Amino acid sequence: MTKVSVKTGDTVLVNSGKDSGKQGKVLAVKNVKGHVRVVVENVNLVTKAKRARTAQEKSELVKQEAAIDVSNVNVVCPSCGKAVRVRHAEVEGKKVRVCAKCGAVLDTKFVKTKKVEAKTEEKKAEKAEKTEKKSRATKATKEEKATKTAVAKKPTTTRSSQRGV
Repeated sequence: MTKVSVKTGDTVLVNSGKDSGKQGKVLAVKNVKGHVRVVVENVNLVTKAKRARTAQEKSELVKQEAAIDVSNVNVVCPSCGKAVRVRHAEVEGKKVRVCAKCGAVLDTKFVKTKKVEAKTEEKKAEKAEKTEKKSRATKATKEEKATKTAVAKKPTTTRSSQRGV
């Protein structure tokens, strides 16, 4: 099987044929006898006749997407919005698809895991800040209580002690 740079779920731009210039989402990637073909949403619509299987059903004409050759589409980069060629690069030990123009990562799974990791790191930092603030507040209240008790324990002078009685 040949290596393909287009995956299911990618947004692609059709660059040749009767639907040239249309954009759509890849519904399926098929390898038929060594030729890789893709099914793109609302592109290369064909009409098929659906026959009634029982007496209650009606025969009808159904429009559906047919496959087109993978060489007739280019992946649209989500960050720069242009139809681009795809490079393969190694980012942080993982092989990913990268936009040839802007260098953005095209693999959504890799990007999602990065976002999740970043969010968990932010949450950990926030929790650490909260616990640090709480510990500071408890230390401050303990110090205040200690100073109040020290002030309260100071011997007070009375008139009798001043007189020497």
